[in-house]
Amino acid sequence: MHTPVLLEEVVRAFKDVPAGIIFDGTSGFGGHDEALLASREDIEIVATDVDQDALSYAQKRLANYGKRFCAYKENFSNIARVLDLEKINRLSGILLDLGVSSLQFDNAEKGFSFMHDGPLRMTMGDNTPIDAYQVVNEWEEESIESILRGYGEERFARKIAHAIVEAREVAPIKTTFELRDLVIGCYPSFMRKGRINPATKTFQAIRIAVNDELGVLNRILVEAPRFVIQDGVIAIISFHSLEDRIVKHAFRSLADGGKGEIITKRPIVATEEEIMANSRSRSAKLRIFKLHAY
Repeated sequence: MHTPVLLEEVVRAFKDVPAGIIFDGTSGFGGHDEALLASREDIEIVATDVDQDALSYAQKRLANYGKRFCAYKENFSNIARVLDLEKINRLSGILLDLGVSSLQFDNAEKGFSFMHDGPLRMTMGDNTPIDAYQVVNEWEEESIESILRGYGEERFARKIAHAIVEAREVAPIKTTFELRDLVIGCYPSFMRKGRINPATKTFQAIRIAVNDELGVLNRILVEAPRFVIQDGVIAIISFHSLEDRIVKHAFRSLADGGKGEIITKRPIVATEEEIMANSRSRSAKLRIFKLHAY
């Protein structure tokens, strides 16, 4: 079962928000939602997720909460559409967990991980217009280099992009292992055996590009605050520096504009105990913003 990160910290973040509705834009398998609903009887949750398998599981898991939980197969950046469908004007809070779930990573058919051999997909939902195969086999070399450098902060971006283009001229790159081995081959031999796999940044960059992760995050940070009532909170868990930087700057801009206050001067991170139990929590960072009258 997927283990939600920073579970106790998320529950504390919403402990004192006014009674009402919380929007969870990344419901996943419902772990955070279950804990929030159990912690307070005066809140309801409207959730979205682009992964139908995860959403179906969450709906079954939380069926005993009845009308206190409803979910839509939708990207969280379309928050206005979902709230309109539910005839909701204001929210007590918004939660986003931007990580890819363990079950998605561990499913070889999803093509997210270089630890499992599978097709190059990396799509979080089935309506994503492109997949990793297209990025790797159809994009121009300069475009591949750009996302590896910009989204992956990959120091060997140019060399990897060139190697990808050379390899696909011989035969298409079809699997995660093919891409992983190609990337590793671009690294100096003394850097191939470190704690972090050399393919990590390349896979991250392609996944971000495929799912437009930074674009949808930017859109909801602009759109969402107007829906949150006074003393409501926005809580966002990010997993890499680009996301965290976007959230940090957005919260600072809201605070500078008198829209509220930053609760987390520094992001909340997992305890050593949680990291021991769930290694994927190591890179999680939770930032919380409390709204004033908007």
